[in-house]
Amino acid sequence: MENSVILGNVLWLNLAVALGIGLLIGAERERSKGIDPDRVLAGIRTFTIAALLGAVSMVVSFWLLMVSVICVTVFAALAYVARVKEHTGLTTEMTLVFTIILGGLAITTPSLAASLAVTVAILLAAKEPIHGFVRGTVTKNELNDFLILAAATLIVLPLVPNAFVGPFSAINPHNLWLIVILVMLIGALGHLALRLLGGRIGLPFVGLVSGFISSIATVGAMGARAKETPALIGLAVAGAVFSSLSTILQLALLLAAISPPTLQVLAAPLIFGGFSIAVYGLVVTFISFHKNGAEISKPSQSFSVKTALTLALVIAVVLITSAALNAWFGQAGLVFSSGVTGLADVHAPTISVASLVASGKVSAANAVIPILLAFSINALSKAVVAVVSGGKAFASQVIPGLIVQVSATWLGWLLF
Repeated sequence: MENSVILGNVLWLNLAVALGIGLLIGAERERSKGIDPDRVLAGIRTFTIAALLGAVSMVVSFWLLMVSVICVTVFAALAYVARVKEHTGLTTEMTLVFTIILGGLAITTPSLAASLAVTVAILLAAKEPIHGFVRGTVTKNELNDFLILAAATLIVLPLVPNAFVGPFSAINPHNLWLIVILVMLIGALGHLALRLLGGRIGLPFVGLVSGFISSIATVGAMGARAKETPALIGLAVAGAVFSSLSTILQLALLLAAISPPTLQVLAAPLIFGGFSIAVYGLVVTFISFHKNGAEISKPSQSFSVKTALTLALVIAVVLITSAALNAWFGQAGLVFSSGVTGLADVHAPTISVASLVASGKVSAANAVIPILLAFSINALSKAVVAVVSGGKAFASQVIPGLIVQVSATWLGWLLF
């Protein structure tokens, strides 16, 4: 008897959720009818009844729910055909059918049904902003880039094996593809920031965003701008310096994704290095804050797939090389390979070492020196690029920041 009462109370609660779903979606459609005369198929009463129809049908039988969905779909199709010349879309018709399904889902999984109903209501209410954004803001190239990123994440990633394969069992295809996705995502976020804030947002912010893609390339670009426009040298230096802060942040993200134990042992060095370069960059920016950044042309693409794939290929080669040197020469071979690779890129050796930790070939403690060495040698490459691209005046302000950052990073390791 008591169980029957409990089941009855639960059923009434689920029916109440179905009622709420119908009222929520129906209220939005009723409001839309007042704005758009073409949307006269259904309003708040119809949607509420549809949700309750789905719920009651599900209580009786799943097959009755299927029959209800089919019947309402036929009625909606007939109504659409009768007024096909006046209609501009199928949103209301499809929403009506979906509401019946949500009503049935409210009986078995009310929390999921309620969440989906809220999502649908938000999408319906945000019609004008969404259409305006897609048609007036997003370019064709940006939409294509988004589709590529979505396909890489939702279609390709689940199909990629998540196991260590290849020579020395050094390569995890799943982790490599995650790196490709991460590089494209970072590029897309940087591109979005530039689009939202416009061209004249200041070189420091541009440096911070671009640093996520390539800090060395950012230093070179800022140096060229400083040489071209000497009045902007202070802001260009700030942009170059903040790109090194992005390097720290990106390393932390990569380690968190690949090997949290490695991130844990490197937490203090990364915090020290990030804080020191951030302070240095803020000081430089404050000194030049009264100057506006030059107009920066907006990039046409959100990210470069070629760059992401090239980085993944380089990382794969580094993974095999590092694993081989580690197997043949132990810790000394791993340190040597990380240092050499760090001349061109700090992410590849970091990922390779972290992957070795994740596979159990190297301890997290033994990963600290190779990663810090790669980071330090990479800073040396940035210093050379600063001299070549921006000249003495530019490099004389960028190099001290790099020295401060590298010193603070090693200090964090020595102290903790």
